[in-house]
This record gives sequence, C-alpha cells and structure tokens, in this order.
Amino acid sequence: MTAPSFIHEDFLLESEVARDLYHGFAERLPIIDYHTHLPPAQIAENHRFPSLTALWLDGDHYKWRAMRTSGVAERYCTGDASDWEKFEAWARTVPRTVRNPLYHWTHMELRDPFGIVDRLLDPQSAREIYGRASERLGEDQFRAQGLLRHFGVAVVCTTDDPTDSLEHHASYAGQGPAGPRLYPTWRPDKAMAVEDLELYNDWLDRLEQVSGVTVTSYAALLEALQQRHDFFHAQQCRLSDHGLETIYAESCSDEEAAAIFDKARMKRALLPEEIVKYKSALLYQLAIMDHARGWVQQFHLGALRNNNSRMMRALGPDAGFDSIGDFSVARPLARYLDRLDSTNQLARTILYNSNPRDNELFATMIGNFQEGPVPGKVQYGSAWWFLDQKEGMERQIDALSNMGMLAHFVGMLTDSRSFLSYSRHEYFRRLLCNILGEDVRRGLVPNDRALLGELVENICFRNARRYFGFDVPDAPSGGSVAP
Repeated sequence: MTAPSFIHEDFLLESEVARDLYHGFAERLPIIDYHTHLPPAQIAENHRFPSLTALWLDGDHYKWRAMRTSGVAERYCTGDASDWEKFEAWARTVPRTVRNPLYHWTHMELRDPFGIVDRLLDPQSAREIYGRASERLGEDQFRAQGLLRHFGVAVVCTTDDPTDSLEHHASYAGQGPAGPRLYPTWRPDKAMAVEDLELYNDWLDRLEQVSGVTVTSYAALLEALQQRHDFFHAQQCRLSDHGLETIYAESCSDEEAAAIFDKARMKRALLPEEIVKYKSALLYQLAIMDHARGWVQQFHLGALRNNNSRMMRALGPDAGFDSIGDFSVARPLARYLDRLDSTNQLARTILYNSNPRDNELFATMIGNFQEGPVPGKVQYGSAWWFLDQKEGMERQIDALSNMGMLAHFVGMLTDSRSFLSYSRHEYFRRLLCNILGEDVRRGLVPNDRALLGELVENICFRNARRYFGFDVPDAPSGGSVAP
C-alpha cells in the first residue's frame, strides 16, 4: 500500500496569512483562461473521454518528456500501446519525477477532480487508481463542459489559425449563455513561416479558399488576412497570439515585402535577411490590425522548437522536443513596440519569456510603454512553459513586483491541451498567497487582510476581466464564485 497523498488543503500555504488569503479570497474565484490549446470541438460537443489516458496523457508533451527521460519506449508515449499500457508506463515514471512540477500536478489532479487522496501514483497503486478514476468518467461532471464548470472556468480562449473555420465556437455559442464562454484567439504564425516554402504555399492556398481572395501578391495576402481578422472578430475573438523565437523589427518597405512575397510564392529560396525582413513587415501589419480592432496582442518569445529532426519527421511539432532558446530580444522588442507607439497604434500587449535570464528584461521593458487610461497596458505575462513551475512563478512575480506593479498583473493561464490542467491556476494562487504571507511574516508589507485580499482577487480574476473586457459576472468580494 502506498502512502497517502501529501497534497492537502493547505498545500504550499506556509503561514496563517497565506492560508487566510487563499481560502478566504483566492480559492473559489472564477478562472479566466485567456490562453489555452484546448480543442474547441471537444468543448462544443461536450466530449466524453473514453479512458483516463485519453483525458490525462494524450497530447501532454510534459509527461512524454518525463517518460522518455525515464527510458520509456515511444510506443507508450505517442505510439500504439493500449491506454492501460500507456497509463502504467506513466505510473512507473511518476515516482521519478520528485522535485519536477509534474509530481505536484499529478497528485493535485488526482485529488481534484477525482478525489483520490489516499494513494500516491506508482506501479503498485496504478491499477487501483486507474480503475477508480475510470469509473467516474461516465459522470457528466467528467465530460468536457462538466470539467470546466467543476473548476469554475468562466472563459476559455483557444488558439486558432487564421484558416480555421471556427465552426465549433459558433455551434457552442448557439447553445445559449449558460456555462463557460468560449472564444477564439488569432494565431497567425503560419502567415510568417516562409522558411519552408512548400508548407508556406500550401497554407496560402488554404487561406485563399477560406477568404475568397486570390493570394498572388503581398497586397492580396494582407487583404485575405484582414478578411479573416474581421471574421474572427465577428466570432468574438478579442486576442491574438504569436509564438516566435524573437520579435522581428527590421526595416522593410512595402515594395521589399512584395518582392520577397513574390519569390516565396514562386518557391524560390529566400536569403536569411529576406526572411527576417518579411517577418518584420508582416508582424507590424498584424499589430496594426489588432490595434484597429481593440484586441490584446500576446507574444510568446524565446522557445527553440523541434530540435530533434528525426522525431520531427516521425511525429510532427508539439511532441515534446522543444527547449529554451537564447535569442537576442531587447533591441528588436523595444524597436517594434516603439514603432507602434510612435503612431499611437500599440495595442494592449502581453509579453512572455521562455529564458529566465530575461525576467528582469521583460519586467522593465513593459514600463517603457505604459499609458492611461488602461492600467498595465503592457503586461509581463505569467511564467510560461519551462518556467511554469514553483520557482519560475515565484521569480516572475518577484521580477514584476520589483521592476513594475504586481497590482495590475492579469494573472495565470493554462497554456494546456488538458482539461485537468486547471490545477495550474490553483498552484499559482497558492504560491501568490504564500509569497504575500511570507512578506507579512518578514514585516515587508502590512498585515492588512482587506488590502492583500483585494490584491489577490484582482490578480486572480478581476484584472483579467477588466483588461480583456470579457462579459462575465463579477465575483463577490471574499472569493466566492458568483451564482
């Protein structure tokens, strides 16, 4: 028999103040998940998961990386092994993840929503836990929409290519106002991906089909993108997102961009400097579109993606072969933001870094472009990807607090493909309350529960509600979810 879980109601809360702030203010606040990779089809169709593996392991490259590191063969990660075999391989891996955030998240997710608190997951408990959890998958609470309601999710923003039909968002909106809001997010990375001319031209062909614009020139490309941008806006999209190595901000005239597009459309190889110029021109035009519509733009910067070429050929992207990059970001980022700001066309902007060396860089960069009437117009986003763990969250909060203003922070997101990943919001809220509790213990901030409670509520919910303008009910003070 394995030991009971160490995840209890006061997990990570190391002081009375921390416990009061979490349980009294943060715990039951609604969740605004403004950046996710949840499949909109599963939400719209209220998907029922056929197995615990399908709900918990499928698509989770965090777990796959840990399993591969522990010597697990690929067929148990992404291959043709049975659902039970994949779960058993994960159970063998879990005890080896001690001090990795996966160890915390795994047992937080077993506790909530499954209510499994009397076991740690390991090879000995795997069969029992699999059985107990699987029995619950038939309950409506464990369908896609039921899980969102269980975790108190008020808003889900998915990640969508400009060529996506958004049919699932439309069908879900037609189900009525009850339940979490589902909004698309404009992710136009493929519009700039001229490194692979075959894939790029295939994408341009799809853009032609959905936009009705014949994309044979750079001007036509911008017209097609504008048409899709307008379509996304009509489907309640209010955010864009870019996943880039760095910001592209080289000088590039419209004439240069048009000539580079013509070469790309003819599948003639581009020079490295042409690629950077083209990306710079298009990234600027996309930002102008966002500002004109009043959207929020997000930039996830610094990941070095698809490093294993053999596995990229076998599995494609987003399979767990990415790492932190060391790209130069400060000068191009400042140049890009300044160009937009100089003509008063800088949209509300959130910046996320992948490399922890850039924490203070990002926290100070946002201060260069703040202005009323929007509090925290330019945001230093929550700890992202490899930094999405205890120390990463704490360091992001510390950098923002020291170099900027924590009070205006729009808080946490999941950035996940799993409906169980809302433990990350709980994790963040516990850590935030614990940091403030420790500050009180050290005499760095006053022991004023009303002051600190309002700060917690704003960071966990109200700041995001105001910043994005989402039409969701407010939560009563004290952390209770509005009925």
